[in-house]
Amino acid sequence: MLTIYSDEHHLHYGQSELNDGELMPCFECPARADNVLAAVRELGIGDIVAPRDFGRDPLARVHSEAFLSFLENAWPMWQAEGRDCDALPLIWPVRGLRQVEPPGIDGKLGFFSMDAGTPITAGTWQAVTTGANVCLTGAASLVDGERSAFALSRPPGHHASSDCMGGYCYLNNAAIAAQFLRDNGAGHIAIVDVDYHHGNGTQSIFYERDDVLFLSIHADPVQEFPYFLGFADETGAGAGRGFNGNYPLPWGTEAPAWFAALGDCLERVESFAPDAIVVSLGVDTFKDDPISQFRLQHADYLKVGESFAQSGRPVLFILEGGYAVDDIGINVANVLRGFHENQ
Repeated sequence: MLTIYSDEHHLHYGQSELNDGELMPCFECPARADNVLAAVRELGIGDIVAPRDFGRDPLARVHSEAFLSFLENAWPMWQAEGRDCDALPLIWPVRGLRQVEPPGIDGKLGFFSMDAGTPITAGTWQAVTTGANVCLTGAASLVDGERSAFALSRPPGHHASSDCMGGYCYLNNAAIAAQFLRDNGAGHIAIVDVDYHHGNGTQSIFYERDDVLFLSIHADPVQEFPYFLGFADETGAGAGRGFNGNYPLPWGTEAPAWFAALGDCLERVESFAPDAIVVSLGVDTFKDDPISQFRLQHADYLKVGESFAQSGRPVLFILEGGYAVDDIGINVANVLRGFHENQ
């Protein structure tokens, strides 16, 4: 299995997020990807290569130009105000307020974000565009005939919508990769999101489309972030009706219930018969994850990989969440090993 990786993820290193009513160190940090890289190297199942540069066009196929311009220019605008700490929003345009992009950076931060846990730093734009190129390189390898690839990118992407960042996510890597595959000959793509948190951004991007099937297994939004999307009755709209599937599960979910949901997902994938599968690979379903409430064990991730291998279709794995830093490499490597040994 080909792995795509760049050290430029280190350029994004947020120092603080708002959690439990106070600013604290970010759970999403460079050590996550570093530990995954070490585990993949030790696993030794394929080459590790640097990403190609695909330019801005594939990003603009998913994200609005206004949003991309904001991400690119947010840090210089923040610095121009005499600030050198992380850029975080202080107000959001909720119900009753006008939905108009403000000219100043404080207003823009609120307009283009959904939470105060997604800081912008001096290196964020370079890191997230490189991360998108990591995923695009993985998608391109499938176009060129590879049967599987692992995009080892950070920060994650599945909470980012076409014009909004949040949940540690800036560019939606899974959506960018899926759209690239569509633009390069794939008739249908399935995205299966196995992160603990619902992929609200990916859902919103493809909600009215029937060429991309989106399925997500996640903590029930009644209890868990992102709270306002991810319910079972969200099945798509317009042409996309029936092509969106959510599997919200309660806190404390263990492997039997989780794998029952995955089995149902993969049956739907088989019926959809996609040309490729994009997996939003979050391993924050792990029992010791510090911000999650599921109970999967190390060995369960071998079965996750095996389950996707049994589809017999090309698969692109894209790293999403997983915040038990000492265990993330073990869990991701187990997914890749389970896939590799059963494809």
